[in-house]
Amino acid sequence: MSNQKNREIRLKRRPVGVPKTDDFELAETEVPTPGHGQVLVRNIFMSVDPYMRGRMVDRRSYVPPFQIGEVLSGGAIGQVVASNNNKEFKAGDYVSNGLGWREWFVSPSQGLQKLDPKIGPIQSYLGALGMPGLTAYAGLLRIGELKNGERVFVSAASGAVGSIAVQIAKNKGCYVVGSAGSDEKCKFLTEELGIDGAINYRKAKDLTTAVREAFHEGIDVYFENVGGEHLVAALNNMRVNGRIPLCGMIDQYNATELPAGPGNLAMAIGMSLTLRGYIVSNHYDMMPKFLEDMAKWIKEGKMKWRETILEGIEKAPEAFIGLFRGDNFGKMLVKIGPDSAV
Repeated sequence: MSNQKNREIRLKRRPVGVPKTDDFELAETEVPTPGHGQVLVRNIFMSVDPYMRGRMVDRRSYVPPFQIGEVLSGGAIGQVVASNNNKEFKAGDYVSNGLGWREWFVSPSQGLQKLDPKIGPIQSYLGALGMPGLTAYAGLLRIGELKNGERVFVSAASGAVGSIAVQIAKNKGCYVVGSAGSDEKCKFLTEELGIDGAINYRKAKDLTTAVREAFHEGIDVYFENVGGEHLVAALNNMRVNGRIPLCGMIDQYNATELPAGPGNLAMAIGMSLTLRGYIVSNHYDMMPKFLEDMAKWIKEGKMKWRETILEGIEKAPEAFIGLFRGDNFGKMLVKIGPDSAV
């Protein structure tokens, strides 16, 4: 690999508010050489996800913050190019890893998972078949304790997590309505994914009223991706003993001041609601059953998804920033390598 270079994206400075492209820098290094027991991997696709914004802030959280000058990390799909006496992986294997934002890396077996490209395209393991899909699955079925035939509202329903959540709910025989930020995305939800209704929150004069019109009998499970006005509207329309899995609150991720909390949170008391936050990494025990169900639904034509793909590792900051503008339709990905490096 002496004639190859390894390009990577580093954090140049901590963003204030919405990240900017000059908060990041593109660096070039040598392609590493695998030591004994290691493999050399060429990444093909990398993921950008809203949770990464929190890691750009210097504070304690469930994962350590990124450091200035450090190569960023995140989900990626790559291919093993060379193995130095590694017994688990051989050249040609496709693997998921947490070392995105770089083209090449070396690693022992820990942190790598071999993929089955027969279930779906390899990049789908960063979306529908990966962390976002499992997030939807665990949030609805374990945290939300979803029961067949219930009434389900999903915010950011055309996104990587939301689009899988609405389909899981439909596959469980539920009445499902989602929110999205354009008529095109709402049409996708109802016509392609087959959910019962969609709300364009950018056009809604009053979101509480729009949600009430969609749920005359109230909401059993609200899958929370957004926060803010969406949470207020959902609280106003929950049924007794309703559940709210708190997956994300992208409405707040770039706030420079703490926003006011929902003024109607007391609704949770009188309606006996359960609001529960969760982190998907605490639910990886569900992965085998998740992949089993997803393979079945895909085969039956009951699971679809979209992807927004930018080309070139230099586009990674642009892709990440685009998440907060709503540029993505489905999962946002960056293609950073050839389909096969072997």
